[in-house]
Amino acid sequence: MLASLIAGLATGETMAALRRTKRALISYALAGLLALAGFLYLLAALTIWAADRYGAVEATLVIGAVFLVAALLVVLFHGMTRRARAKIAARQRSRDFTKAAIAAGIAAAPVLLKGRAGLASLLVPAVAAIAYAIYRENSSRPSSDDTSED
Repeated sequence: MLASLIAGLATGETMAALRRTKRALISYALAGLLALAGFLYLLAALTIWAADRYGAVEATLVIGAVFLVAALLVVLFHGMTRRARAKIAARQRSRDFTKAAIAAGIAAAPVLLKGRAGLASLLVPAVAAIAYAIYRENSSRPSSDDTSED
């Protein structure tokens, strides 16, 4: 991956990609502004039409209320999905921390393996983890003596 990045920098491909991204960003920003202007003109036309049909005050009150309800729905939806996003972020942080700890352990392993004390410092936690896993497996299963007395 690093080699392809260096090759991309050397060939100028990265600069071309940045220029394409900049042009796309400008195009999408301009399109967004034009769409916003179009939406505002349609909203003005709706207001004028509703004012002719129902009266100016009633039309603006209804249109304003519709936008307030839409804003309330957006806030409620954001609040309902906030917990789910927080759980996903916590799981991702946990995965990232685990990956960092594994990488640190792999990076430290050669230094620890140089001496006998280093080898013991690696084996003792591994044996303890295996022993705990065996204990947990055996303590969660019912024994065969308990089930045969019925």
